[in-house]
Amino acid sequence: MKLKDYFKERVIYLLTNFIGFFILACMLLLLDIKGNVVFSIFILWFFPLISYMLIEFRKAKRHYHHMEEVLESLDQKYLLAEIMEKPSHLEGKLFYEILRACNKSMHEHVNVYKNLQLEYREYIETWVHEIKTPIASSLLIIENNKSESIHNIDQEIKKIDEFVEQALYYARSSHVSKDYLIKKFELNTVINHTIRRNAKDFIYKKIELQIDEINEEVYSDRKWVQFILHQVISNAIKYKKEKDSKIKIYNQKNKNNVILTIEDNGIGISEKDMYYVFEKGFTGEHGRKYTASTGMGLYICKKLCEKLGLGIHMTSQLGVGTKVNITFPLSKFHLGI
Repeated sequence: MKLKDYFKERVIYLLTNFIGFFILACMLLLLDIKGNVVFSIFILWFFPLISYMLIEFRKAKRHYHHMEEVLESLDQKYLLAEIMEKPSHLEGKLFYEILRACNKSMHEHVNVYKNLQLEYREYIETWVHEIKTPIASSLLIIENNKSESIHNIDQEIKKIDEFVEQALYYARSSHVSKDYLIKKFELNTVINHTIRRNAKDFIYKKIELQIDEINEEVYSDRKWVQFILHQVISNAIKYKKEKDSKIKIYNQKNKNNVILTIEDNGIGISEKDMYYVFEKGFTGEHGRKYTASTGMGLYICKKLCEKLGLGIHMTSQLGVGTKVNITFPLSKFHLGI
């Protein structure tokens, strides 16, 4: 708030006073009143007026400067009306009441949309759990009827199951704090679970699997980590080489973290696509060329890692392979959820 802007805003008020004084001065001079008397009247008229305006300016500037400092310190700017002090001057009071009314209306509208989002999320979760029952039944029937055609059907149903699972985790990813359970667990347990889940693909597609001895314990949500690991390994299987395909899983323990690495010698990712692999809906050249892809798997993985305080980083070279690092902080108190 600048002084010139403050007086510019009140130029009509000042101009009215100057015109009033000018008319009075002319009348006094016509009545042969001495000039020093007229000047004294000028001082008595405008000195209190200007002094009052300067005091009001200082008060208003202090108030709005404090409001700007509070606003700057807030992460959620909309909370300003809740924590700012009620001003003492009339204009500030009116502005304060208007701001609180707008804030209240905004909260009411946000709550409406939050409830709609919650209802939709609950419906998606219920739908996913319901549809998983016939999927599981279909897979059980297929397990007891072996043939090439049945195998192909089995692969397609597994794809459906994975897409359904993606939908569930995506619906939950915005509210992971309600679903996560941070506990200590051994990394090799989630690795073994994921390998067993993809065992048929490793055998059928003749992919060599190499797992180093991993005995590290980490703090995170086991269920979410299994999903993340499954997405990464599924991508490694999906974009494998036609011959001599390999996937290697190993870890590195540092002072403050444990880094789990999933490395493959697959078709790799082009340099221009690497910048967007974690973007929502991005499929890249391989996603369009080799297999149908939603571009959601890695996006959800990145989102879940951010929520759980994990790091995920990918490096790749076209025609050479891809390496994904998942970083687990060693302290269980690192989470900001």
